[in-house]
Amino acid sequence: MERRTFLRGAVIGTSAAAFGGTLMRGAAYAAPAQNGPGPYGALGAADANAIQLPTGFTSRVIARSGKVVSGTSYTWHNAPDGGACFADGTGWIYVSNSEVSTGGGVGAVKFDSSGAITGAHRILSNTRNNCAGGATPWQTWLSCEEVSRGYVYETDPWGVKAATRRDAMGQFKHEAAAADPVRKAIYLTEDETDGCFYRFLPTTWGDLSSGTLQVLVAGTATSGSYRWTNVPDPDGSPTATRDQVSSAKIFNGGEGCHYAGDTVWFTTKGDNRVWQLNLSNSTYELAYDDSLVNPGSAPLTGVDNVTGSSSGDLFVAEDGGNMEICIITPDDVVAPFLRINGQSGSEITGPAFSPDGTRLYFSSQRGTSGSSSGGITYEVTGPFRR
Repeated sequence: MERRTFLRGAVIGTSAAAFGGTLMRGAAYAAPAQNGPGPYGALGAADANAIQLPTGFTSRVIARSGKVVSGTSYTWHNAPDGGACFADGTGWIYVSNSEVSTGGGVGAVKFDSSGAITGAHRILSNTRNNCAGGATPWQTWLSCEEVSRGYVYETDPWGVKAATRRDAMGQFKHEAAAADPVRKAIYLTEDETDGCFYRFLPTTWGDLSSGTLQVLVAGTATSGSYRWTNVPDPDGSPTATRDQVSSAKIFNGGEGCHYAGDTVWFTTKGDNRVWQLNLSNSTYELAYDDSLVNPGSAPLTGVDNVTGSSSGDLFVAEDGGNMEICIITPDDVVAPFLRINGQSGSEITGPAFSPDGTRLYFSSQRGTSGSSSGGITYEVTGPFRR
């Protein structure tokens, strides 16, 4: 699918738009009213879980850090972060990272076809700061360590097969991953202020034990063409991977990453941008940049984890901002989809849709307490566009 560039060469004006804002190539930009309604309409009053949602949507809590998941014997982990859903017969599994420095790892919750919780279990333990990651087409979860010279771990959502450290994917401050089955590549973000954007080409697709790590090379502009260059020493020692290719493009704090339809999107928190790589013609551009929106009116601030729906909508979680998940539609409407109240010391993490697209899972990493032990994981159900 094609997603137009947001605001490149545009003029900032005042808003008369009915939506949160429309950002189109070559057009004057009508700056959005802050928190204006998007395609689902305005947010309603906060529900019993302190979440504001559009009409027709409801929320429930499915897990809390340090508490046993209802109907199971599994205690939910602290600081829930990146997540994904996997089909499990007529039900599904939601996996969730734990972004703590000791223990880390990944937990999972199982659901039946009605959405009832049927089990919960651990799929990775004794790792560090497992922040984001990504699902593979062969139904594994890549859990990434957000530490200097961190690793990617390939895990089994069912917890049957042992997790495996994938050294060939490089040692750096990993954040998120997104699989591209067309080019047989895994894209990787790096959470450093002078980080890079990478891709890993497995020797054999479906086997991440060996392959080639490459870095994106481009100019300093916010749009243009790009190419890939091999990283000489993926283990990042003695020279960090981001410093090994002098022409590598620098990104300010890589975060979430999502692939769909010959396009990969990723976020950079340092400059609050959403980037778009057009894989079919090897060009890149901005999909969102809040610095070009009138001060105080940006609908999306603190960009972090990102996922997509079958309709082509992107859902971007905020680390800070108004504690919102915002939507970016294929026709470039940007607006809040939900807002969590009373948790300003937290961040929203791990957005992921159930396989049928009717349920959205995500976490408030630190909940109302502002500490890693206060995490809350939610489910939102409703008439999502498909």
